[in-house]
Amino acid sequence: MDQGTTRSRRTVLVMYTELAPYVLACLNAFVEQAKVDIHLVRWPVNAEAPFDLDFHPAITVYDRSTLNDGQLLALASRISPALVITSGWVDKGYLRVCRSLRSQGVPTVMILDTAWRGTPKQWLSAALGRLWIPRTFSHTWATGQLQAHYASRLGFPEQRVLTGFYAADTETYTRAFPGARQERAAKYPHHFICVARYIPTKGQQVLCDAFAQLCDADQAGDWELQLVGVGEQFDRVRQSASGRHPRIKHLGFVQAGEMPAHLEQAGVAVRPSLYEPWGVVVQEHACIGLPLLLSDAVGSAERFLVDNGDRHRAGDVADLKRSLRTMIDRSDEELLLLGDRSAALGAAWTPQHWALQASELLEATA
Repeated sequence: MDQGTTRSRRTVLVMYTELAPYVLACLNAFVEQAKVDIHLVRWPVNAEAPFDLDFHPAITVYDRSTLNDGQLLALASRISPALVITSGWVDKGYLRVCRSLRSQGVPTVMILDTAWRGTPKQWLSAALGRLWIPRTFSHTWATGQLQAHYASRLGFPEQRVLTGFYAADTETYTRAFPGARQERAAKYPHHFICVARYIPTKGQQVLCDAFAQLCDADQAGDWELQLVGVGEQFDRVRQSASGRHPRIKHLGFVQAGEMPAHLEQAGVAVRPSLYEPWGVVVQEHACIGLPLLLSDAVGSAERFLVDNGDRHRAGDVADLKRSLRTMIDRSDEELLLLGDRSAALGAAWTPQHWALQASELLEATA
């Protein structure tokens, strides 16, 4: 590589919280398409989601816990990034770096995945944010429309608000879809699947209660329920009266690379969250052709639940039972068609689309 080529390869600084495989898939695509070098600062791996991550050679990784704020500023000065992408405003050291680089004319992008709900706390954050955000961030990259509305409340002009920050590692799931569909066409698996950390907001207890009640009332046909994940409430939910039901299985943590094999054997994906600003897993399940049952708290329904499943009121056991029944009562042929619709919706936003949007930010003015 000659010196001219070396000088033309720009550097991007990404300061993130807990990294997930789908975010890395987008960063890897960005490196490939835009020919940039990424310096990635991330928080330590979450013990409840110990994902194996495969970094592109052009991505240099730093553990946030090994860098104090001064060292973080020194890193930013040394690499002289052409673009900065940062997770929200929770890390004050990240904010210091963004303010410094923004003052130098570097585009600084705030990731926003919190949906606008109009709470008193959010109104206060919006009022205070207008005082400091303009000198810290030039743009925001929101996940969906409710997040974009929050960005406007924070004072971002419409032309500096992007949507679609989260994109699943779609290739992993779309590649598995044809084989999964063929197996489902031969014998449709009557298995609901729920993939989520066992924490209070994910609603596993509500789901177990609803499904167990259907089984005990002889209204579940031959369907079963599988739950994937770990977390603080794993033992509590698993050992609850409904969680111990013989037609409910708790499979524990599954690495991302092993997930398609589990989803291929499933028939319908359920996301009963009590609070879920987005939910990338919904897109993953759509890509592999699963009909979707989502609570009305799941933000990603705006993109991925369109005539391919059903919604229920978050935390409402009776309404979740109704929603489960909408799938149980459908024919296998109808479920296949719903899955086809899911697959088309899921494949419509990829890491490559994400990378194109990130490339546009490289040309933005701060």
